Amino acid sequence: MNVEKLITQLIKHEGERLKPYLCPAGKLTIGVGRNLDDKGISKKESRYMLANDIEECKEDMYLFFAMFDSYPEDIQHVLLDMRFQLGHGGFKKFKKMIAAFQKFDLKKAVKEMKDSLWYEQTHTRANNLIKMVNQYIRSEQ
Repeated sequence: MNVEKLITQLIKHEGERLKPYLCPAGKLTIGVGRNLDDKGISKKESRYMLANDIEECKEDMYLFFAMFDSYPEDIQHVLLDMRFQLGHGGFKKFKKMIAAFQKFDLKKAVKEMKDSLWYEQTHTRANNLIKMVNQYIRSEQ
């Protein structure tokens, strides 16, 4: 069977949309007729999308931190977690925090993390990330 020919046919009949939409039956749909309401996605598909999202976040980090790869892994994870949650636009608003991480002034970075609406709105997550930074600071003393 010619799978590529079938793919072309299905795209012609279904269309291909990269953002969720309601199909004529009122079901939340994405891609080439993927019924999210009834079928959803597999764990493998979820992890594939997550891996793509992480890669996008990591590429974004180099816009803020030229030496991002040289940062300790836990600090990279903190920054990537924040960027993942906030998106590019939200993350870039943390100008003082970003400046502190650029100078590797981790105590100042923690202060700036706490001095935000993000900290108030996502207290548990924020505290977990702050704890990671503080653990790194203690390990280096």
